[in-house]
Amino acid sequence: MTRILVTGSTDGLGRATAQSLLDDGHDVVVHARNDERAAALASLTDRGAELLVVDLADRAAVVAAATRLDADGPVDAVVHNAGVISGRSLVPVNVVAPYLFTALLTTPTRHVYLSSGMHRGGRAELDRINWSGSTDSASYSDTKLLVTALAAGIAERWAPDVLANAVDPGWVPTKMGGAGAPDDFELGHRTQERLVTDPDLRVSGGYWFHGEQQEPHPAVHDRAFRERLLDVLAAETGVSLPSR
Repeated sequence: MTRILVTGSTDGLGRATAQSLLDDGHDVVVHARNDERAAALASLTDRGAELLVVDLADRAAVVAAATRLDADGPVDAVVHNAGVISGRSLVPVNVVAPYLFTALLTTPTRHVYLSSGMHRGGRAELDRINWSGSTDSASYSDTKLLVTALAAGIAERWAPDVLANAVDPGWVPTKMGGAGAPDDFELGHRTQERLVTDPDLRVSGGYWFHGEQQEPHPAVHDRAFRERLLDVLAAETGVSLPSR
């Protein structure tokens, strides 16, 4: 049994992931943006899930929440599921928050980052990004390219002790994907569950889609780009990745 944080777990894939992990007997930390959204998690918290309430667009709040969660006991794995599709919070929520949880939680040995097939349309450019979100500076595709590169960078930086992978859940019928999305919702969350729980799976740095590894955007393989991304995130947030 492991203790697993699933961000963005009030609905959609995050909720399905958290519920499946809870069904399998794991200790699960569910996450909501605010108290109003947290009410939707009552059926999971009533079964023993821990609740973390924090707005991932608020950098200081993320730092405080991660520090507090780390002090409460070991977290074995994180599914970085939370994401937004538009607006100024794109970079803070989709990229900066996953980085901060990765850097500040000291015990996870597995990280899974939600990517998207749309990351292949992203731009591998860092200089124009407004990391605070005070202005629009990136598209959804850009942020998903960055978080996919982040996963590969963490996999390399912390090998072999920490496994980090990115998952494209597919275009599934969620609030974000829309009711008419054509992909299988069940397959949309099974891969990330396996990646954080399967003791025999030792793959790191992979980009996954429905249980199979696929080839990501070429920039994900660019070590210089990955390292620069990690350096920029450390400089922008004031939080460096520790040695693992």
